Amino acid sequence: MAKNKHRGSHHKKSERKSSGGYRTLVLNVFAKNQGASLTHKQLCSLLSANAPNERQHIFDALMALVEKRQLNQLNHHSFTLPIQTPEEGILEMNPKGFGFVRIEGSTNDVMIREENKGMAIDGDRVQFTVIKDRNGKREGVILNVLDRARMQLVGTIQVRNHKAILYPDSAKFGVPVEIPESKLNGAQQGMRAVVKITVWPEQRKMPYGEVVAILGYAGTNDAEMISILINQGFDPFFPDEVLREASLISTEITNEEIAKRLDLRTITTFTIDPVDAKDFDDAISYEPLENGNLKIGVHIADVGHYIQEGSALDKEALKRSNSVYLVDRVMPMLPEQLSNVLCSLRPNEDKLAFSAIFEFNEQHEVINSWYGKSVIHSNRRYTYEEVQEIIEGTKDQYAQELHTINKIAKLLRANRFKKGALNIVSEELRFVLSETGVPIGTLLKTSKESHQLIEEFMLLANRSIAAYLTPKKEKAETHTTVYRVHDLPDLEKLGLLTLFCEKFGLELHIDQIQEAAFKLNKLLKDIENEPYFSLIQGMVVRSMAKAVYSTNNKGHFGLAFKEYTHFTSPIRRYADLIVHRQLFEKTETGSVKHRTNLEEVCKRISANERKAIEAERESVKYFQTLMLIDHIGETFEGIVSGISEYGIFVRLTANNCEGMVAISSITADRYLFDPERYAVVGKRSGKTINLGDIVSVTVDEVSPRKRQIDLILTSH
Repeated sequence: MAKNKHRGSHHKKSERKSSGGYRTLVLNVFAKNQGASLTHKQLCSLLSANAPNERQHIFDALMALVEKRQLNQLNHHSFTLPIQTPEEGILEMNPKGFGFVRIEGSTNDVMIREENKGMAIDGDRVQFTVIKDRNGKREGVILNVLDRARMQLVGTIQVRNHKAILYPDSAKFGVPVEIPESKLNGAQQGMRAVVKITVWPEQRKMPYGEVVAILGYAGTNDAEMISILINQGFDPFFPDEVLREASLISTEITNEEIAKRLDLRTITTFTIDPVDAKDFDDAISYEPLENGNLKIGVHIADVGHYIQEGSALDKEALKRSNSVYLVDRVMPMLPEQLSNVLCSLRPNEDKLAFSAIFEFNEQHEVINSWYGKSVIHSNRRYTYEEVQEIIEGTKDQYAQELHTINKIAKLLRANRFKKGALNIVSEELRFVLSETGVPIGTLLKTSKESHQLIEEFMLLANRSIAAYLTPKKEKAETHTTVYRVHDLPDLEKLGLLTLFCEKFGLELHIDQIQEAAFKLNKLLKDIENEPYFSLIQGMVVRSMAKAVYSTNNKGHFGLAFKEYTHFTSPIRRYADLIVHRQLFEKTETGSVKHRTNLEEVCKRISANERKAIEAERESVKYFQTLMLIDHIGETFEGIVSGISEYGIFVRLTANNCEGMVAISSITADRYLFDPERYAVVGKRSGKTINLGDIVSVTVDEVSPRKRQIDLILTSH
């Protein structure tokens, strides 16, 4: 009897599931036929429901949807969706096939099942409509793709029965693409390739494409880096039209052009950049005045002189939005002819620049500023390391100038902190590569005085120009400009940060936003020599809002600036190029041209910046796996750098590589994640594994393709 009862219960459950499935099918038909009124007969036809039981299920689904007010019944025969305005958002896919539409300014994401995503792929801007809303959890169907995030996919070619298909690296990043034999262009079975989608017929799940680049077989650095770029929506290759346009730009600086500019070629000028930099987009000049004051100039490559607004080069720069810095290469925003030659402020060459020149009095206060186009001649190219040595006492031709500039930079920096700027110590993991591109070591680079010297003058130029371009009400200015905004932190997130700090025995009480920066700076100063410093600082950064580009000025919380923009890197950031154009308009005519689509541009370049950061992180993870691929079975000491429901993340002390210990792999006890204590706790022993703990781990498995390092906990 119990068995029969169970079977009956199971039958009812499957019947309910079946009716729910029919309701979803019916809603999908209405969603994809916006505004249509359909009869039961028409629905059955569209769903190819011919069997009597199927037709009954559809009728029952119609009645249930009318009762739930998800459909309107117009008359005895016809039904339609309630009037609702389609919404827009960005689709983010999960490798398992479903996804979510992220809507700007909303935390209420909309789930999209695989069967309801249509021809959309990860990253696309889509138009959708909601078909279910249960307790605030919304589910939708995609109606249209408004803007494709990518038309190129990376994957592996599979050839069967004269039919070739590219299977993407991850279901998250695309769909299988069918490739006609004539479009394989030399690609063979098992090869990794870049495929461009050429046509995607309506109602067809698989698009057609052609091979545009062969990456060879899996495992090479070239193949993996190009894969990372394309999966994030970047094209590693410049279109022929763009390269052709770049090649036609004249390298000559005419006397006529010099006559239009401020000639600064006789003023002492130098660049300070990383040792491996190829593009030098900023320079500093030093000019003592007879009245005892000092002029310091910030000179930026005049990219806007070479790239006309609306040109093929300009459109490509906007499409990319920024250069992407991977471990072993750079995907530039501009072709090399521009980024490394024409617009690079190389030493002992005349160069066109856009300058911001500041006059300092003897108290090192800015009393005057000038903005405009110039021609400069760099006397010397310094690396950060060389300048640091000079600051620390090494003799040099320009030592006196560098010491004075550094003294002013330290004052500017101190003033920022007095006004509430956050003091975040930047840490950058760099790899030492062999001649063949194999990582043989790592360096954890932190910001020193030489970096801070350049940083302070770039910040001075950026904030001064932001204030200059901000529309003045008294002048009835109506233009918009591009700001780099960093919104105020959320008190709730700061509350979570307080709880996190308590686990380390640290006190942090922030009741008002106005006191946040000062208290956070004190916290970081107090623990600067502790082994868990970078963990706490990382959590501080994550508790902040993300900096973005916007025409709506909200100020920059982290820097404590009322207005802030980006002016100093137009070679590698499109935002700076826009600011250059606006600054030129204002200095030349006194007014700035109104650009109607500027906020849309801001959204685009902000989104591409996030993709670039993800690409950079993934390249770091890939090279970390290469560092450890030959060390499987070896044991290392490390620090617990993160804890989740599934595992413990450990950063190895010897090489700064990070891997994960699966909680299920710890056999000494049954360990569970305790979200309240933010720790992993042994069920029998009560032992805890906390953030910042020093542990011993063994390298178990390493997968470069998955960018994954699996560790086994040896002792803690």
